[in-house]
Amino acid sequence: MTDTAVKAWSLRRRLLWLVLAAIAAVTLLQAGTAYRSALREADRMFDFHLEEVARSVHAGVPITPGGSASEYSVQVWGPDGTTLYRSRGIELPTRAVLGFSDSRINGVRLRIYTLQTVESTIQIAQDLDAREARARALALNAVLPVLLLAPLLMLAVGGVISASLGPLRRVRSQVAARAASDLSPLDGGDVPEEVRPLVAELNDLFARLRDTLEAQRHFIADAAHELRSPLTALKLQLQAAQRARDEASRAAAVASLGAGIERAISLVEQLLALARQEGAAPSSEPVDLEELARQAVSELLPRAHAKQIDLGLAEGDRASPVTVAGGREPLLLILGNLLDNAIKYTPAAGRVDLSIGRDADGAWLAVEDSGPGIAPADRERVFDRFHRVPGTEAPGSGLGLAIVRTVAQRLGARVSLGSSPLLGGLRVEVRFPPAGAGPAP
Repeated sequence: MTDTAVKAWSLRRRLLWLVLAAIAAVTLLQAGTAYRSALREADRMFDFHLEEVARSVHAGVPITPGGSASEYSVQVWGPDGTTLYRSRGIELPTRAVLGFSDSRINGVRLRIYTLQTVESTIQIAQDLDAREARARALALNAVLPVLLLAPLLMLAVGGVISASLGPLRRVRSQVAARAASDLSPLDGGDVPEEVRPLVAELNDLFARLRDTLEAQRHFIADAAHELRSPLTALKLQLQAAQRARDEASRAAAVASLGAGIERAISLVEQLLALARQEGAAPSSEPVDLEELARQAVSELLPRAHAKQIDLGLAEGDRASPVTVAGGREPLLLILGNLLDNAIKYTPAAGRVDLSIGRDADGAWLAVEDSGPGIAPADRERVFDRFHRVPGTEAPGSGLGLAIVRTVAQRLGARVSLGSSPLLGGLRVEVRFPPAGAGPAP
C-alpha cells in the first residue's frame, strides 16, 4: 500500500469519540454553569443569613448563628454613638455604611451588614474568605453528581453503540464464514434501516454473480461438447490422410483436413469473442456507424465475391453522421457476425444489404439477405448458443446470433428478427438507445 492510500477507519471508534467528546463538553459546560449558579446562590443565602442575624440581635435573640458565634463579629451602637455591645474578635469600623458592604480590617476581608433602628445601629460582619470557602464547598457538592454521572453515561453510550453495530458484525461474520461458491442472499432482517440498502445491493450483486457463474458453467459445458465433435473429425481426417494410397486421395484428405481446421479455428475464435464480450465493461466511446459499416463490408467482400453475392451498404438519406456509443470492437463484432451469417446462408448469386439510419427512437442498423430466412417459430431460439435451425446445410457453430445479442445487450441495444420486404430473406435489425441514454449496466 502506498503512502497516499486512504487509511481504513472504524465507524464504531469514530462514533464513540464523537459522542464521548460531546458528552464531555456538555458535562464540563453543565458543571461550570452549575458551579457558578451554586456560588451565586450561596452568596445570596449568606447575605440573607447576615440580615437575619442583625434582626435577631435587634429583637434580643441570643447570637448563635449556625451553631458557631465565632463565625460572626457583632457590634451595636446607641443613638449617641456609644458602644452598647461588641463581640470578641475584630473591631468593626465606627463609620458604618447602611446595608451590605465589603471591607478589609487588619488584613481580614469582611462582609458587613449594617441595620439602623431608632434605638441602635447594628453591624454584623462575616469573614469573607471563610464564607467563600463554604460557598465553594457547597458548589462542589452541587457539581459532584454531574461529574460522577458523566462516566456512567459514557459507558452506557458505548454499550448502546456497540449493540447497535452488532447487526453489522453479524453480516460481516456471515460473509467471512462463507465458502467462495456460496452466493446465497445475506440475512438482512435485523440490520438498521440505513444499512439495509447496502445489504440489498450486496444480495443483488450475489445474484448477478450467481447468474454469471451459471452462464459460464453452461458455456464451458456447451463449448466442451461442441469442440469434441470438430476435434474428433480432425483426428479422423488426419488418419484418412495418413492411410491414403494415392496422391489424389491424399490431396482430398488434406483439403478436408484443412477445411476442418478452418472450421475449428472459426469456432474457437467465436467462443473467445463471446467469452470476452460477456466479461467486458460497456464503453461510451462514440463511433461513426457509417465508417464502421464500410470497414465491415470491405473485410467480407472477398467471401461474398467467392459466392457471387452482391454485398454492399445501402444508400440512405443521412444528412448527418450516424454515431452510437459503444466502442469500435463491439460494433465491428456485431456487424461482422451479421454479415458473415448473411453471406453463409444466402445462396450463390444472391444479395446482402447493410443499411444504417437514425429516427426518433435512435440509431439503427439492419442486415437483409435473399436467403431462406428463419421461420417465426424459430426466431427466438436461434439466439441460444450452439442452436442451429434444423435442415440448415451451411457450415456453422450456432454462435453468431448469440454473440450479436450478448454484445447488443452490453450496449443497451435491441436485436430483432423479421422478414425482408425487399429481398425476401431474413432481416436482422439492431436498434441502439437514444443519445444520452448510455449503455446498459
